Amino acid sequence: MNGATIEVLYFAQVAEHMGTRRETLALAGPMPAARWLEDLVARCPDLAPVDRLKLAINQEHVDHLAMIHPGDEVAVFEPVTGG
Repeated sequence: MNGATIEVLYFAQVAEHMGTRRETLALAGPMPAARWLEDLVARCPDLAPVDRLKLAINQEHVDHLAMIHPGDEVAVFEPVTGG
């Protein structure tokens, strides 16, 4: 992977909505996670609302205030419930 891309992993229902489990996307420079997620929901409105989506960057759970940088691995998933 070159420095102008990110590797994105989708899990569970997110993967079903996206139609893939992973993809490589262009990312020219750092971007707030919240803005990146808004762009993702614009591509796939079934993922809305954006605030329910969870992220991990480079295998660490982060909030929507985190920054995504070229070269990062970003995982997108929904909250898990148990009982």
